[in-house]
Amino acid sequence: MKAQDILFFVVLVLLVILRKPRYFVVAGLACLAFSIPLFAMWVFFTAEHLIWYAAAFFFIFVLFSLLQSHKVQ
Repeated sequence: MKAQDILFFVVLVLLVILRKPRYFVVAGLACLAFSIPLFAMWVFFTAEHLIWYAAAFFFIFVLFSLLQSHKVQ
């Protein structure tokens, strides 16, 4: 595992503990924003992983949102 993977899992665990779906969107957008300059510098491995991390954050946001909407009804 690389340092970026460890950092992703640490952030993921912290966000799951906080249970704020909006934070997952912010983290996903931050990953996308950080990947753009890396693609421009041809650092494809790290940039691609950041895109996958963003997708994971967005997916977890959708899961939390669905779970919260079912609890309300």
